[in-house]
Amino acid sequence: MTMAIKPKHQRLVLILIALAALIGAGLLASWALRNQASYFFVPAQMVSEPPAVGQAIRLGGMVEKGSVKTLADGVTTTFIVGDGKARVPVHFAGILPDLFVEGSGVVAEGRLSADGTFVADNLLAKHDENYVPRELKDMSEHQAREVVAETTGGGA
Repeated sequence: MTMAIKPKHQRLVLILIALAALIGAGLLASWALRNQASYFFVPAQMVSEPPAVGQAIRLGGMVEKGSVKTLADGVTTTFIVGDGKARVPVHFAGILPDLFVEGSGVVAEGRLSADGTFVADNLLAKHDENYVPRELKDMSEHQAREVVAETTGGGA
């Protein structure tokens, strides 16, 4: 004599299994993202509240003029990132992005070393803050804001 599970109970069991799988996947994803997240700092924050040594972070600011130096190996570059309030020395070994120049914006991904130098694994050079797309170049500021608002569905 075998006991069969009623269809109503089978559906309930399947729903519970699916719900448990969804919760498990969500927890796994959040744990993975927590370990991969890198926080963004500007030099003033880096100096006032430095992150833990070795923690993956991003440092954003302006490359100070006269601070870029290429070491004898030809691949390693040192420079200073500032924000007008504080300065952070950066050490990068690799090929510099095309837009990387003194006086321009940069986002460096890496870690703070024990001596206070930021060791960058990756550099993202930013275009200057006065950049205007060619489609908006001949418009007034008010017209450009309207176009941006229409495109994004909200205010600029």
